[in-house]
Amino acid sequence: MKSDSRKRGRRRLDERLRALQPIDRFRAPPKGWVRALRDALGMTGAQLGKRIGVRPQTVEAIEKSEAAGTIQLNTLRRAAEALDCTLVYALVPNSSLETVIESRARKIATRELQRVAHTMRLEAQGTDEVDFESRVQAYIRDKLSERDLWNEA
Repeated sequence: MKSDSRKRGRRRLDERLRALQPIDRFRAPPKGWVRALRDALGMTGAQLGKRIGVRPQTVEAIEKSEAAGTIQLNTLRRAAEALDCTLVYALVPNSSLETVIESRARKIATRELQRVAHTMRLEAQGTDEVDFESRVQAYIRDKLSERDLWNEA
């Protein structure tokens, strides 16, 4: 039951995040969004600083920290508001969440079943490779829970 609910939640989240693909279109400009927007608006660092309530040198530090990827979200949010923008923050999976779960389960099942097969070969009790895929599916279905997928790296 809980697994079905989690699966529905993943599908809903995948659907929402699909609109953010491809993520390349959200890649920040080389000097960062704050600097790009400030320049596009024709706003000086001193003017932006006044709108945020900081010195011009602090605006320069904000822009540098954004470009370096070290800016704090609350600082970026304040700068965005001063530029009449909304900060949009998201973690966008590289593939669907369902694909991530399936891939992780397959990796664990394959590793475990290969370990068993190796031990059996050492004992001269080799297993038939033909049904390996069905054994992987059975292992995933019968032995793994979603929580088990993340116990190790």
